[in-house]
Amino acid sequence: MAIGFVLIIVAPAREHKVYKELSKVPEIIELHPLFGEYDLIAKVDVEDFEKLGTIVLDKIRMVKGVIDTETLTGTKFFNFESLFILL
Repeated sequence: MAIGFVLIIVAPAREHKVYKELSKVPEIIELHPLFGEYDLIAKVDVEDFEKLGTIVLDKIRMVKGVIDTETLTGTKFFNFESLFILL
């Protein structure tokens, strides 16, 4: 499983239309409007990081009005207690 957080810059006056289109993408499990440098943040849940790249390139960046994206990949915190057991 791979989780990605995609920060999206949208052309002025296209925010609602882009939001509506991205809401149709099944891999986007959360979508929120933002104030500031980015206009939207999308949480993407896919099988692996290759698929994450495909979703960003083929489904998010292809939406009319999307100007730019920045993708942050998620991870899980390492369980330090299990490390001490191994040592």
